[in-house]
Amino acid sequence: QVQLVESGGGLVQAGGSLRLSCAASGSIFSIHSMGWYRQAPGKQRELVAAFITSGGTPHYADSVKGRFTISRDNAKNTVYLQMNSLKPEDTAVYYCNAQTYAWGDCWGQGTQVTVSS
Repeated sequence: QVQLVESGGGLVQAGGSLRLSCAASGSIFSIHSMGWYRQAPGKQRELVAAFITSGGTPHYADSVKGRFTISRDNAKNTVYLQMNSLKPEDTAVYYCNAQTYAWGDCWGQGTQVTVSS
């Protein structure tokens, strides 16, 4: 199995920045892609950013392009989401996701991001 633990959420004013972290452990070798999703109250969970672990250009939702950056530190088995120029509509619970060959989707517990206007 793969375990994911998120951190870094919080309350920030519009225009501010936050960095989310997702530490992965367990069967890391089985992961073929990782990403961040978010779910706002009353809305479906949506993809924010993701990348294929073998390489290539990360994918971003149109709503966050130019503001958010996904990155990883392979030595620490950690994925980051740098969020700049935050807007109130970015308020949501953010989830780290790993798609694995053996177990399908694995999810973290989620971290709340609240952007005040």
